Amino acid sequence: MRRKAVLIIHGFAGTPYDQEDFANYLKLETKYDVFQFTLPGHAGKIKDVKHQEWIEASENMLNRLIAKGYKRIYLIGHSMGGVIATYLAGKYRQVKKLFLAAPAFHYLHMEGDKIDLKDSLKSTKRIVKTYGKNEILDRFLKSGFSSAKEFAALVKEYYDTPRKVTCPTLIIYGKNDDVVPQTSVEYVYNNLSSDIKKMVYIDKVTHDVFRREKKEKIFEIAKNFLEHYERGGIYYD
Repeated sequence: MRRKAVLIIHGFAGTPYDQEDFANYLKLETKYDVFQFTLPGHAGKIKDVKHQEWIEASENMLNRLIAKGYKRIYLIGHSMGGVIATYLAGKYRQVKKLFLAAPAFHYLHMEGDKIDLKDSLKSTKRIVKTYGKNEILDRFLKSGFSSAKEFAALVKEYYDTPRKVTCPTLIIYGKNDDVVPQTSVEYVYNNLSSDIKKMVYIDKVTHDVFRREKKEKIFEIAKNFLEHYERGGIYYD
């Protein structure tokens, strides 16, 4: 009998390193087979990569797991990876659970359907303070404006996919997240078709949920969700 597989999808301008501690935790604390991969272009500059290549690479990875005989696959998506994971969960019956960390269906700060420039600029300053200038510059230089447009195109194309998700879903959001606004996770939660859906807000946690403050608590919440069918609802740490 095949074991269960966990597939982790990282975010825009990120790498599997962002979720490495969490992946190692699952390998040590569970019996799941844990898989990660790097989205096209994210090992270097991604300016020439189209958003559909990120979707195709993710589908190919999932299909390889299915071809290996995994019939129960748990998807984990962080930020842009959460958008991709949501799409896959709505399409493939082999995906039995979905865990989203700050899924980036909205980005920057929005007022209705327009960007709130003032709040977005404030967030940019806080992001630099949190992550440091060197890391921000490294990720910006690696991504560039053309790839940012592809990220926006991906979100636009797959914006309605939460409605297609019926499997149990956990969403975790750091209340100090200055990258993905709270409206994004609320949009996903409110539009899921899942009978079991759970939202957890974690105080004093930034967008980098798997590497910084309270990561052990987040790991435990995720593990409990993956191992058990828990009662849904909205929870605050």
